[in-house]
Amino acid sequence: MNVRRRHISGIAVTAAAALGLGTLSACSSDSAAAGNTDKFDVVASFYPMQYLAQQIGGEHVNVTTLTEPGQEPHDLELSAKQTAEMGEADAVLHLKSLQPAVDEAITQSDVKTKIDAATLTTLEDHGSVEHDHAGGEHAEEGHAEEKHSEEEEHALDPHVWLDPVKYAEIAEGVAKAFEKADPDHAADYRKNADALAKKLAGLNTAYEEGLADTDSKVFFTNHAAFGYLAERYGLTQEAINGLDPESEPSPARIKELQEEAKADGVTTVFYETLVSDKTAKTLAKDAGLKTDVLDPLEGITDKSKGDDYLAVMESNLKALEAALGAK
Repeated sequence: MNVRRRHISGIAVTAAAALGLGTLSACSSDSAAAGNTDKFDVVASFYPMQYLAQQIGGEHVNVTTLTEPGQEPHDLELSAKQTAEMGEADAVLHLKSLQPAVDEAITQSDVKTKIDAATLTTLEDHGSVEHDHAGGEHAEEGHAEEKHSEEEEHALDPHVWLDPVKYAEIAEGVAKAFEKADPDHAADYRKNADALAKKLAGLNTAYEEGLADTDSKVFFTNHAAFGYLAERYGLTQEAINGLDPESEPSPARIKELQEEAKADGVTTVFYETLVSDKTAKTLAKDAGLKTDVLDPLEGITDKSKGDDYLAVMESNLKALEAALGAK
């Protein structure tokens, strides 16, 4: 698809060839590297963006991802090879502020179509004094550490894909960008986007109905990925860590959570598949709580409870229903 690929420099060709079936094309729909096919070549920054590109693009796109399955996307560092390949794609789809290394590479890239999902919906500040913490008073130490990845956006929460309504808004924007960049297939992109919108609307309805009547509205998570989901469905997320999954909670924060578990009837501490569950399990043991997985869907692996976005979100709903005592 990319007309410029005939003029790739020797260095870029070597880099692309060396990369081959490696990191960048690990999740490609075929074995070709980005920018090297006769389809509309899209580089996605991580799984939620990859899923949108594949669902909307269908047979007309070749989608590759910068984040390998099982890799924690917040910490991604790009190789020179990946950066070279990105420059040969027709479009790049990312979520600004989640992966600073990707943001920087895209800024320097001459890719014609740059799609920032953060501009397609409204990001909110679930930061240092969290609106979704009961009491809303603490500014935990972890939030100081989170700023290395959220610095430019002043702790705007990037985890919008966990709210099906906001994710649908992003999907609509991606569809319009694809239609404009590849008008020959605009009708198919529109058809695919409409089908995806129906799936996401169905998911939203399932969450609304499943979480409408529960014993508790409070859930504990490993890191603050579920602020948008909590807000959408009238729940309260209490995160052990901040927006950064690798930050460590203070002893005072752990004690606060133990006390809140008793006060709010919390039964379960959720952890996730891509980061250590040590802190979550320690808190659960000390407070006499159960543990379960609530997947922030930053990547799909063999450990994921489902093989795509919709399946894992449905699994998350079941886990929430069980933990909150849904009627």
